[in-house]
Amino acid sequence: MPAIRKTASLLLLAAYSAAALAQTYPSKPIRILVAYPPAGTTDILARTVGQKMSEAWGQPVIVDNRPGANGNIGTEIAARATPDGYTILMAAAATHSINNTLYPKLTWDAVRDFAPIGLVAMVPNILVVNNALPVKSVKELIAYAKANPGKLTHGSPGSGSTSHLSMELFKSLTGTRMIHVPYKGSAPVLADLLAGQIALTMDNIPVYLPHAKAGKIRALAVGSRERTSAAPDLPTAEEAGVPGLIAVSWFGLVAPARAPQPVVDRLSKETARILKLPDVHKRISDLGADPVGSTPQEFAAFIQSEISKWRKVIQGAGVRLD
Repeated sequence: MPAIRKTASLLLLAAYSAAALAQTYPSKPIRILVAYPPAGTTDILARTVGQKMSEAWGQPVIVDNRPGANGNIGTEIAARATPDGYTILMAAAATHSINNTLYPKLTWDAVRDFAPIGLVAMVPNILVVNNALPVKSVKELIAYAKANPGKLTHGSPGSGSTSHLSMELFKSLTGTRMIHVPYKGSAPVLADLLAGQIALTMDNIPVYLPHAKAGKIRALAVGSRERTSAAPDLPTAEEAGVPGLIAVSWFGLVAPARAPQPVVDRLSKETARILKLPDVHKRISDLGADPVGSTPQEFAAFIQSEISKWRKVIQGAGVRLD
């Protein structure tokens, strides 16, 4: 009995300490790690949310860029950080739904080593073709690809990127064969698409939509579950005839595993509040992204579903990076 009472006392003390920490949190600067270079979508979202957190809480929120290895360097730093809520990570689809399958030798795990805080935004991938390709719809593209197996080329900003895997998913769902051409970034993909050197791509919407609106390339569909506010007249891939083709880049905040749950909950509620602010909503929408907001539990379930989906695509396509 004394041992049971002692255990119960320790549990009560731990719960009290966590609750007390949440009430005083934050009492010092917060660091948001970004595993990618400055000025990208991940970085902009981190700075947008961080600025509002700082204004609300009266503490500096510092964005710390640690790019490299397709997000793996900064993510590992976050995984090994002290789990007190003062170091968090702006996670991305690559770091938390793709890389653990793509890089089997990683020393961190997207689920085991992190506590989800909340989903921040989604950026749909857009399916676009060069104007010389004689197709004006997804169904026409599928028919053309089947009539010309192995002749169409699709570009991506790198092997294992969401763009690459989106097209692998497209091919598996439609029974088509095309050739993947990896580039180093979206800019050269766009350049060769405009020049007619590649036939198509399915990549992040902000890069391609202005050129589609200008008539320089042809947009066929978006990979979001619902139509995006950035291009409300463009059908989703499912509406266009490919059930199951959901392909988005997403971004959300996570903390190191074992971070106090009351602190995680406070961060989650504050993030959801920030995403509803009109100026923040506009800022994110102007990026071509859709603001989201979620509970930690909802975000955890979303991450698990994304890992499962992309694992099947990666293994089916035989993609592996060491």
